[in-house]
Amino acid sequence: MGRQQTKQEFLLCMRKVPLGWVDRHLQKINAVCMEGKRRSAHLSMMWELGAYKHWQFDETMKSWARVVLDEKKRALHELGWKNRQKNISRTIQFWTRTVQIYASYKTLQLRVKFVKHEAEQERMWEDQHEWAADRLYSLCTELGGFFLKSAQLLAKPDLSPMPWVRKLVVLCDGAPETPYKMVQKVIEQEFGKPMDSIFERFDCKPLGSASVAQVHRARVRGATKDVAVKVQHPGAHELMMTDIRNQKMFAAFLQRFDVQFDILSILDELEHQVELEFDFVKEAVSMDQISKSLQSANQGKSPIAVPRSIPGLVTKKVLVMDFIEGIPILKLGDEMAKRGIDPNGAMAKIAKRNILRDLSSAYGQMILRDGFFQADPHPGNVHIMKDGRVALLDYGQVKELSEDLRLGFARLVVALASNNVSEIVSCFENLGIETVQMGGNDSDSFRTLAVTMFDTKLPPGVAVANPFGEDTVLNDVSVKNFPKDLFFILRTIHILRGLSVGMDCPYSSSEQWKPLAQAILAEDRNLTLNPIPDIPVKVEAKVKELVWERRQRRRRRGHLPPNS
Repeated sequence: MGRQQTKQEFLLCMRKVPLGWVDRHLQKINAVCMEGKRRSAHLSMMWELGAYKHWQFDETMKSWARVVLDEKKRALHELGWKNRQKNISRTIQFWTRTVQIYASYKTLQLRVKFVKHEAEQERMWEDQHEWAADRLYSLCTELGGFFLKSAQLLAKPDLSPMPWVRKLVVLCDGAPETPYKMVQKVIEQEFGKPMDSIFERFDCKPLGSASVAQVHRARVRGATKDVAVKVQHPGAHELMMTDIRNQKMFAAFLQRFDVQFDILSILDELEHQVELEFDFVKEAVSMDQISKSLQSANQGKSPIAVPRSIPGLVTKKVLVMDFIEGIPILKLGDEMAKRGIDPNGAMAKIAKRNILRDLSSAYGQMILRDGFFQADPHPGNVHIMKDGRVALLDYGQVKELSEDLRLGFARLVVALASNNVSEIVSCFENLGIETVQMGGNDSDSFRTLAVTMFDTKLPPGVAVANPFGEDTVLNDVSVKNFPKDLFFILRTIHILRGLSVGMDCPYSSSEQWKPLAQAILAEDRNLTLNPIPDIPVKVEAKVKELVWERRQRRRRRGHLPPNS
């Protein structure tokens, strides 16, 4: 009775309440319920996330415990941590030493402005170069890695101060050596057998050591001739990648505030090529390909000697090849003196010119005709054999040019040799080299820039092509964009120029290569403008011959099968 009365009283009360008030309160109640469900779902999700985090933490702890308990995994973990510490240490040392050297030069630039006498200015600069050369040498020898390649780039008398050249040139083939026991371990791991079963004799002392590998003299069992064994330095790859990243950051700073040249594109190309340099199988293929091409194009009389790989004895980290006996070109003067020849006499001059002629001729053929060339002719890779022939070693860095780039560079060679400034400008545009005139439209400055970049003979009045000097041509014409595919052509020409300056035998590569470049361009025009189906029979025979010549070049580069 009581419940029924209460219900009736509630209904009477509800009749007096407006419907709008009820709707509003029902909406609030629904909203509160939805909020409660949302919070409940959120709390559930947070709980699941927390549980996942706890699970992830537990798995991490279990993995860490397994590493600690497993001796081998613990050793790998410690090695990885040591490598990270080593990379951090290298980065700190690089920036500390490099900034010190850079700041000292910028400070001296300000100091010499307050010195009136030129002789005193020269003395101050000479002292600065000697001081910086010592520190650069210490940086390259103590850190090794990519800094050794940087030393090879800087050790050129036409680019760097002479104190730098004297200090750094010894690093072309005098890098720190890997101990013999470690060399033996790498060889046995690569071939999967004891070293004694492969070689009957193996010299413990390397013939030379560079940034990536070192070379030993040996003899394969059952063979009658010695071979050269190139063995990769363990751990060199990771160190070089760290060094490149640091140098790219420094290059970005220089490009932004000091040097009017696209340095970053150059380092990007170097980074790509360094990756390829650690694959000795590719190096063997490139070396054999270049050797075969030069022999075929010169009727078996190649202008230079190129070693060949030994079949079955090539892996990614070990390369066994022909041993070529000779003396490094840097020791040519000493060898002449031992034989009673005056290194500065007329006979020595003739010998040096012949060496440069043969080496430059080979590069003209590789770059302009084949579009495939060895891109690292630094002095440590150039040897002189007993019969006076030039031997070119180390094919870790090779560059293949596209057809457009090869023909575009051939045009530039002809334009440089002909002193045609308007054609040089057109060639720069077609090759993708973007320049900006800083001091008006000066054709002489542009020609000076082009010759400095792409010819072995420096322009008149220029003794050193120093991009950091106050009188550099880059102050008049800056290079805002430089195609990275052109870098190794630029580098090769600059190294050849460094050799010619060091041997006191200046010559012009563009003048030497001009006839070959003209023949290549004429061949391309004939093939382009005179297709075989549309020309008379007599001329057709010649064009077919040219097509065959092009096929022969493509076959030498490995683009066509032997019977095509």
